[in-house]
Amino acid sequence: MAPIPGSGLAKGLAVTLRTMTRRSVTEQYPDVQPELPPRTRGVIGLFEENCTVCMLCARECPDWCIYIDSRKETVPAAAPGGRERSRNVLDRFAIDFSLCMYCGICIEVCPFDALFWSPEFEYAETDIRELTHERDKLREWMWTVPSPPALDPGAEEPKELAAARKTAEKLAAVPTEPQEGDA
Repeated sequence: MAPIPGSGLAKGLAVTLRTMTRRSVTEQYPDVQPELPPRTRGVIGLFEENCTVCMLCARECPDWCIYIDSRKETVPAAAPGGRERSRNVLDRFAIDFSLCMYCGICIEVCPFDALFWSPEFEYAETDIRELTHERDKLREWMWTVPSPPALDPGAEEPKELAAARKTAEKLAAVPTEPQEGDA
């Protein structure tokens, strides 16, 4: 059976009329924060304590927007007669969000769970060169990452959270030096 000429036009006009009669919904965004879904992809947060500087995230990034600098540090022997060990120490971890396409490959390939999606989305800048965020800012965003659902109601706190809390307490306990001009 052949379609009736003009039926497509009539359907389109019906949709337009239906839409025109509905009230519009306006989100009062800057004043009222939106309700975000739990798995919102905003920015990438860095859990520095888990980073072993394996460079997998930087190597796998299709945009090459992750910059990592590190150095080797010698760790003394744990027991007498043991040998010294060396470990990588993270000096710089930065992500250029002007290049990032938010694909999440870096998060997926991280074997030590050092990178996470944060729902934070308000990080606009007036200068594109300021969209490269260093590890301090990435660590701040880590605190906005929602915790995963508990697997067992009686389970103990994950060691990662305990380590992060301990680091935050150490940073809070460090006295700040007076700035020039302070009385």
